[in-house]
Amino acid sequence: MKALNAKQAQIEFQSLLNTVQQEPILIQQRGKPVAVVISLAGFEQLQALEDSYWMAQAQQALQEGLIGTPASEQLLKELLNAED
Repeated sequence: MKALNAKQAQIEFQSLLNTVQQEPILIQQRGKPVAVVISLAGFEQLQALEDSYWMAQAQQALQEGLIGTPASEQLLKELLNAED
């Protein structure tokens, strides 16, 4: 991953836009990493990965017998009424 300091990124912004299409760019300020610039395609890939992760988590919850909010509320109402 290429690294630029913030001032270089500002001065070479057009070059940054061209480079980021090929690889992410690390932006540093005072020698410390502060940001990573990625292409739109790279961002969309990250979003798709995150969506896949949460879909897998939801499927696992269903397989383990966890129920959603409406079913949970109904069960709680039934349990509370049963105690009366």
